[in-house]
Amino acid sequence: MAPDTVEPVTLERRIAARPRTVFSFFAEDDKWLAWMGRYGEFAFRPGGAYRIAVTRDHVAEGRFTEIDPPGRLVFTWGWAGAGTEVPPGSTIVEVTCEPAAEGTLFRLAHRGLPSPEACSAHAEVWTHYVRRLVTWAEGGDPGPDDWA
Repeated sequence: MAPDTVEPVTLERRIAARPRTVFSFFAEDDKWLAWMGRYGEFAFRPGGAYRIAVTRDHVAEGRFTEIDPPGRLVFTWGWAGAGTEVPPGSTIVEVTCEPAAEGTLFRLAHRGLPSPEACSAHAEVWTHYVRRLVTWAEGGDPGPDDWA
C-alpha cells in the first residue's frame, strides 16, 4: 500500500496550559526530553536536524521544516537503523497549538506512514508520549517513562 493511501495518525487533546507553554515542549531540549526520549540533540530552526534516543532500542531522526511559535511546528520523522519500514526523514509530523477557552487545542498529525501496521505502531507511540506531554504541560510530573 502506498504511503499516500494510508490515513495519517492524528491526535487531538485539550490541554490546560497556554499555547506558548505547550509549544515550549517542542522548542527546548530539556523540555522535549522530559516527555519523550532518553537523550537527544536538537537544532531548533528550519532545516535543523534532530536525533532522539526515544527508547533503548529506537532512535528517531529528522529535520525541522517549519517552526512558527507558538502555533505550528512541522518536522520529518523516521527511525535510524537498517531495515526500518520508516527510515529517517521519510514521514512528516505536524503539531499545532491553538488558543482555546480552557488553554490549548493541541493537534498532532503524522503523515506519510507506509502501511496500516506502521500507522498502528505510531498511533501507540504518539498516544503514549502525548499523554506524558499533556501531564508536563499542565504542571504535573508523569514520572519516569516506562518505555525508556
